[in-house]
Amino acid sequence: MSIDNKKDGNIVDKAVNLARDSVQGFKDSAEGFMKGIRSRTIPVDGEADDQISVSSAKWASDPDGKDWRVKLSIPNIPSFQKSSLLKPLVDTGGLAFPYTPTIIMSHAASYSAITPVHSNYPFFAYQNSQVDAMTLTGQFYCQNSQEGLYWIGALHYLRSITKMFYGEGSNQGAPPPVVKLNGYGDYVFKQVPVIVTNFTLDMPTDVDYIAVDMTKLGEVFNDGGDEFTSTDGDKSYVPTESQMTVTIQPIYSRALVEKFSLDKFAKGGYLGSNNKGFI
Repeated sequence: MSIDNKKDGNIVDKAVNLARDSVQGFKDSAEGFMKGIRSRTIPVDGEADDQISVSSAKWASDPDGKDWRVKLSIPNIPSFQKSSLLKPLVDTGGLAFPYTPTIIMSHAASYSAITPVHSNYPFFAYQNSQVDAMTLTGQFYCQNSQEGLYWIGALHYLRSITKMFYGEGSNQGAPPPVVKLNGYGDYVFKQVPVIVTNFTLDMPTDVDYIAVDMTKLGEVFNDGGDEFTSTDGDKSYVPTESQMTVTIQPIYSRALVEKFSLDKFAKGGYLGSNNKGFI
């Protein structure tokens, strides 16, 4: 090999080494730069100083402390209030739809037609007004045991609230309990007395089902009587996604209806703090 070829080879090697060193230096600088950005809020040597405060994060249903979720109340009956299966619902003040439900409602005024002979237009005589049945349709998503227990409690609540006091037990012969509908603040649905006339539950086949540990529920309110009990390893399976549809009918006592005033109703006298459940 000639001297000129050796010189050319050395020049090429130096150029390659210089390029390699430049690229590596750029990478090191970039990594150091990004490392500096990521670590700028970390205390020196990992030791916290007195200026760092620690706080806890928590969920709140409403910043003002008012819960506007759609709910069906728990009857003020010991067998409902002290039920282990209904404990998750008692803690939330009733069956609260976790996601905003679809509500379908209608009001009607009935008139009977009077059709005289040889007349082009009928006359109408007023009969009555009524609030028709309402339909609440809501989605339920269960991603953990806590949500699964709430789903089971909701199902048990709807099964219980549609049955009368029959056979043995308290309040024999009484119809299914009346509950209160609340939602969207004091001026939409507040303490509306309703009865649950029907409910449907969609349990699809194209979603996953998760296991829910039922052991802890058996420890709540257990007085050794007719209360729900469970043993270690008891599990139930709930769908990760389902849909509940509840049909409710507003219902008012005769004594309350006798005190109804349309003048007061039209002026909003039954809303807010003076609410009597009229809609």
